[in-house]
Amino acid sequence: MVVSGHWPSQAPYEEFALPELLHRSAEAFGDKPALIGADGTTRTYRELWSHACKVSRLLQDHGIEKGDKVGIFSPNYVDYASVFYGILLAGATVTTLNPLYREREIEHQLDDAEAVALFAFGPMAAPVEVARKNLPRLRHVWPIEGLPNLLGDVSEEYRAVDINAREDIAVLPYSSGTTGLPKGVMLTHHNITSNVKQGLATGQLTSDAVSLCVLPFFHIYGMTVLLSIGVALGITGVVMMRFDVEQMLELVGKYGMTNLYLAPPAVLAMANVPNPSRFDTSALRLVHSGAAALPPEVAERVKSIYGCLVLQGYGLTETSPSTNTHPLDRIKLESVGLPMADTFEKIVSLDTGEELPAGEVGEVAVKGPQVMKGYWKRPEETRECLSEDGWLLTGDIGWQDEDGYLYILDRKKEMIKYKGYQVAPAELEALLYEHPAVLDAAVIPKRQLEGGEIPKALVVLKEGSEASPEELMAFVAEKVAPYKKIREVEYLSEIPKSAAGKILRRELIERERSRKG
Repeated sequence: MVVSGHWPSQAPYEEFALPELLHRSAEAFGDKPALIGADGTTRTYRELWSHACKVSRLLQDHGIEKGDKVGIFSPNYVDYASVFYGILLAGATVTTLNPLYREREIEHQLDDAEAVALFAFGPMAAPVEVARKNLPRLRHVWPIEGLPNLLGDVSEEYRAVDINAREDIAVLPYSSGTTGLPKGVMLTHHNITSNVKQGLATGQLTSDAVSLCVLPFFHIYGMTVLLSIGVALGITGVVMMRFDVEQMLELVGKYGMTNLYLAPPAVLAMANVPNPSRFDTSALRLVHSGAAALPPEVAERVKSIYGCLVLQGYGLTETSPSTNTHPLDRIKLESVGLPMADTFEKIVSLDTGEELPAGEVGEVAVKGPQVMKGYWKRPEETRECLSEDGWLLTGDIGWQDEDGYLYILDRKKEMIKYKGYQVAPAELEALLYEHPAVLDAAVIPKRQLEGGEIPKALVVLKEGSEASPEELMAFVAEKVAPYKKIREVEYLSEIPKSAAGKILRRELIERERSRKG
């Protein structure tokens, strides 16, 4: 069945360049703090706009033209927004890099994106200099820290650029995917401004909100929800370069934070922090989890401990990113929610591509104004997932209930094939989280000598807790069909995850397959 957006239509969608969001807020909110660093460094809306104008002029003075690609290689920082919007004001396209990247990954993205300039965070910029030797197009590298010093004598008078919001690419983030090197996702100004409007329609954020900016700005989740929706509303964001649960909870109390946008590992850390009552979290209204599946048991614990709403949403880099969230009065913790305004959704058969009824498992397909233009320089891959009439095959496996709520099981390419059956790792991981001794878990396929795969669990136990492999396997077996049972358990000290909170499953699988015997 096709499920349409739960919220009222937001059409018509105004067509304008993305930096206009910051321009309007600078005029409306002026000296209101826009971003506050964990160290107290503050940028007002007026300052963000002034610096963005100067960044634009700096780029134009150095020959950056409309359509050029300019990268940002930095952790979350109070001046990230000015650089981001300044690049767009110059008519260029932003490509954001994971600050954990090493030389090979930096070189691949900047070369593939054809970047001509880069803003880099100095303390992490050493691999940039190595990669730069193989990047002849990269003409300029500027520091992002100490941005006001760099811009000291630069004029705010930038040259206005004519932007076609529906056609011109605003951002070129790179999607990690499940195989191969990341590929660029072409998101237009209209894609992102539409998703901003869709996000505002949910009412989850209001202009008096104070939000946490620990989600990476380089990732589409932080880029749209924090750098775009937050800016559009004129809220105050508190910036953390890296996640630390105790520091976060101290900042929640210090600044009266109302909204936390997190990935599941951070939500899990909130659930497990010792003696949470020592922190003042009285202003907290909502914890919103995204980027990966959040076990319902973890959501219930956080809801109980902190007395706030907890929900999870869904989206992809290819959808700018948000497609699903919850109305605040009808939250189903196991689900990622209902389609956003003007978003359509269906489940299609993995074999035939035909539309499936409620309750049937298949691939999630979505359609809406936030769906990408396509993959950068990858027309064949674009055609494989994006139909001419705008339906995007997400690569995610899920199902819809009778009310239209979506439930995500796993990535299509990560399904474990056990004796002809499809087993979703995320489903088994969620069950493992329910065991009182389990702190974290990942499930991967393990090849067997006679062929095929078995589900293997990699488990991190809570400090001071014990559970044998047999106990954990029996715990899961009681709750699933026989073919889904976990067949082997290994204990780890940590589950490797990306900056967005996704399990680095491929890394775990490759490690497993590299073992002799």
